[in-house]
Amino acid sequence: MRLSFAALSAIALLAACATPPATPPVGPDGKPLPQVYDIGRSDKDAIQFRMLDSINVLRSEKGVAPLAFDAALNAAAATHSKDMARQNRPWHFGSDGSSPIDRVARAGFDGRMLGENISETYETELETLAAWMEDPATRAVILEPRARRMGFEWFQEPNGKIWWTLVTGS
Repeated sequence: MRLSFAALSAIALLAACATPPATPPVGPDGKPLPQVYDIGRSDKDAIQFRMLDSINVLRSEKGVAPLAFDAALNAAAATHSKDMARQNRPWHFGSDGSSPIDRVARAGFDGRMLGENISETYETELETLAAWMEDPATRAVILEPRARRMGFEWFQEPNGKIWWTLVTGS
């Protein structure tokens, strides 16, 4: 009994000495300052499947069939994310003048390309998805009833900026 009391006392004493969690720095508006969303190599699968699962939940709520990843669409999305970073502008055309249709064909996609969403941001994939869902044009790409396959990739610059690309196809 005494040994248990001593052990619990020691744990309580050590807990009291612990450093409290740091509060995030706040800006002049009193809101927390944004933190860099640093994506490591080991995060790729988790990020991709979090996006796929989230999109499929949204599609399910609208009564639309789920999407599955397609390697060719992922490759086209990765190529475009890197190319947008090189060009330092978010737009749907490659530095060589290629369109989204050209890119998915070059990547070997054997279906029909239906839509592409892009973003230049410091936000997470789920914050980016939320922004896409707020805009009617990008929401339509995500909820397109004919879509069955998707590609999703990104490129992150050393300063933390992320270039996201989502491509859908049938």
